[in-house]
Amino acid sequence: MTSDNYSVQGGTAVITLNNPPVNAMGHAVRQELSAHLETAWADPQVHSIVIIGAGKLFCGGADVKAFNTPASRAEPSSRTIVKQIEASAKPVIAAIHGSALGLGLEFAMGCHYRIAQRGAKLGLPEVKLGLLPGGGGTQRLPRLAGVEAALRMIIEGNPVSADEALKMGLVDEVATGDLLPAALDFAAHISARSEHPVASRRQAAEPAEAGWFTAQREKLTKSKRGLPAPLECLACIEAAVTMPFDEGMKFERERFDVLVNGTESKALRHLFLAERAAAKVADLPTNTPVHPVRSVAIVGAGTMGGGIAMSFANAGIPVTLLEAKQDALDRGLATIRRNYDGTVSKGKLAREEADARIARITSTLDFAQLADADLVIEAVFEDMDVKKELFRKLDVLCKADAILATNTSRLDVNEIAATISRPASVIGLHFFSPANVMRLVEVVRGQASAPWVIATCIAVARQIGKLPVLVGVCDGFVGNRMVAQYAREAEFLLEEGALPQQVDGALQKFGLAMGRFAMSDLAGLDISWNGRKRAAATRPTHLRYSKVADRLCEMGRFGQKTGAGFYRYEAGNRTPIPDPIVQQVIEDCAREAGIERHEIDEAQVIERCIYALVNEGAKVLEEGIAQRSSDIDLIYVNGYGFPAWRGGPMFYADTVGLDKVYQHICEFHAQHGAFWAPAPLLRRLAEAGRTFKELGDSARSA
Repeated sequence: MTSDNYSVQGGTAVITLNNPPVNAMGHAVRQELSAHLETAWADPQVHSIVIIGAGKLFCGGADVKAFNTPASRAEPSSRTIVKQIEASAKPVIAAIHGSALGLGLEFAMGCHYRIAQRGAKLGLPEVKLGLLPGGGGTQRLPRLAGVEAALRMIIEGNPVSADEALKMGLVDEVATGDLLPAALDFAAHISARSEHPVASRRQAAEPAEAGWFTAQREKLTKSKRGLPAPLECLACIEAAVTMPFDEGMKFERERFDVLVNGTESKALRHLFLAERAAAKVADLPTNTPVHPVRSVAIVGAGTMGGGIAMSFANAGIPVTLLEAKQDALDRGLATIRRNYDGTVSKGKLAREEADARIARITSTLDFAQLADADLVIEAVFEDMDVKKELFRKLDVLCKADAILATNTSRLDVNEIAATISRPASVIGLHFFSPANVMRLVEVVRGQASAPWVIATCIAVARQIGKLPVLVGVCDGFVGNRMVAQYAREAEFLLEEGALPQQVDGALQKFGLAMGRFAMSDLAGLDISWNGRKRAAATRPTHLRYSKVADRLCEMGRFGQKTGAGFYRYEAGNRTPIPDPIVQQVIEDCAREAGIERHEIDEAQVIERCIYALVNEGAKVLEEGIAQRSSDIDLIYVNGYGFPAWRGGPMFYADTVGLDKVYQHICEFHAQHGAFWAPAPLLRRLAEAGRTFKELGDSARSA
């Protein structure tokens, strides 16, 4: 902010929050805001004050990077400024456009009035960072909108529209035209009033139902799986009803301080900042051109191809969907329609919008229809020869500046690129299933991938609402390479004494969305089985190999699709049921391998499975397959169901202590052999007392 952000228009002082890109209310902003307010209060020609945001929004909240730092508490704090506003004889109006989030909305609630432009969003998303609104939000919102509405906004963390906010009593007026003239007109009308409303002086009404807070606490205890932030939010909202305002504010601050120093919030803030870091590619110049992607072609109308097509259609980008045979194309289109119909039936999408999205998808059997596509993504059978043949065909057919992408989950992108005349146009775009739902996309940079191709793919992934993470080429890239180690240890644990439900139970208790074996049943055991059969000839014979999954597949147990896998399933029900047949298979395989089974506890499951991820992650970092440890964390949280509140496997290892993790891995190496050879990077960090987070982008030189 500068002094240019203050003006007087017709007796109203206009103060502009100007701190791009989101007008975050950092210390410098607060200092200038306070100074401008003092100027306005001292000016006898000023009868009212309007505070408005520069650019596209009012205020996006506090600076996350500054959380729990001296700068975040330095005076003037937002609380101090709001107290001054509440004591002001001159009315202060918050003029909200774009969005007012977090501390931005808390500050606005401290003003006497709020006028919002139609289309603006108002919210308190702090719970998504493992926090509660710490600038008075838990105390003022119940007084303005009622406890039920306040709880919904704060616990869900989702914004409400300006029109919704008006109905709630959160804003005083919705402007349908230009905001500043409307705010100035509003200020002129209310400036002569002798008194102006102050949220902190209102009484928060008791909930309509007796025992409402107790009932909500019970619901949150069950639904939020022991996460502290939602319950602390509820406690603060209850304080708004039961305590005087100043005592409630003190209680809010105390609970905020507990949360901001907790592991959950640190993990969620880590992921928040990680998403922003992921967009930065160290060796990609900031001026790298991004080509417009106006049309996309998808080769393959199966589960992945159809999901990818929907992702682009949802974002308004026309898609051509190609298959080799009409029946396959018809099946793919039918699945797409069912998906949209299901969304409509749940009330999450209007019928008209669903039809518009379907209309953006053109189906064809003719390769010539791909000639003008800006981006072509293959989603065909996971076979190198099949993909090479397809890319040679695309090389001849597609326009010179088309990007040619493969959705392979593990095959060598460089080998595919080497088969055509323009390897610089080739890149991997590994979507995760279901592609129309999952946010994550591994952007796989080949040796020859042109900078503009990389930049364009990152940009278009963000355009369609995905989270792109740049990775290098190796077997399985980052996600599947690491998960192979996790899966191996889970299967070894079966032979050593555990059962699928024990392993899955421990992993779910740790926080994973699904256990290893339930997930395998969902994905289909036959998929990984086919890969193992292809790799059998080159598999090292001296390394341990579990035959449990193979044996189940030989029995025709491919998971949910066949009604049986590691578990059995009743018709029409996806709930996994432990199966004595599986236990017998496990015991037979253990006996054949000469393994004496013994009791396995939860701690062993977590350490073996999660530390396998960490060790391989350290190798991935050192090899440069991932740019930074936070990229790995994003991949695992968004692609594999790793609990966000633990921050991802690498962040989790940091919280445990790399010295302890390294010690356990050394023990596993001695007990279980070559698979557990400690990553050199992990050893160096552990010995130096450092963390993965401290590495930043310098993993290979650490």
